[in-house]
Amino acid sequence: MPRDATPPDPLPPRAVIGAEALAALAVPARLALLNHLLAAGPRTASECAPVVGETASNCSWHLRALAKAGLVERAARAPEGDGRTRPWRATAVGFVFSDAADDGPAAAVARTALAGMSAEYADDLYRRYLARQTDLPDAWTHAAGDYGYALSVTADELEALLGRIDALIRPYVRPIRPDAPEDAGIVQVTLRAFLNPDLHEEGGAA
Repeated sequence: MPRDATPPDPLPPRAVIGAEALAALAVPARLALLNHLLAAGPRTASECAPVVGETASNCSWHLRALAKAGLVERAARAPEGDGRTRPWRATAVGFVFSDAADDGPAAAVARTALAGMSAEYADDLYRRYLARQTDLPDAWTHAAGDYGYALSVTADELEALLGRIDALIRPYVRPIRPDAPEDAGIVQVTLRAFLNPDLHEEGGAA
């Protein structure tokens, strides 16, 4: 029988992406690298290269830029040599955008652009899954799901709902669940919740 994840108390916090990190993630390959390290755990530049569609040398350069912004770090001490043979890891179990009002309009534009890049990354990953699903185990394709909902809620209700969903899902996040069963796989879950802009224009929400 499946067993639920036992969450640490409290759950490890997400790190806040500030202005320097926003600038570092402005390159799609760097966002892909960070997401891959969050999902896969420590990986070398050479191991990341085929996943993000870059050369190992380019990955090494991008990883150093992410490290300078505090988003990744060396996973273990390694002898001096080819940087592509040294594993990297994310510095946190997850990240969240800063929403400080005093960040300025440039930061707001950068956050919006990065959110769009994140959405495109998630969409592309799902398309790759769809293209390869016939090669995957039947149990996993049967368990997978793709659902869409149009909710009638207030802003406060939406915030509370997302908080409950996040609390339910986060204990299963790979870096938070070190004691996962041997047959566990890395499953990508993407949740977006936003005011429908087309219906908002009709005056349905204030």
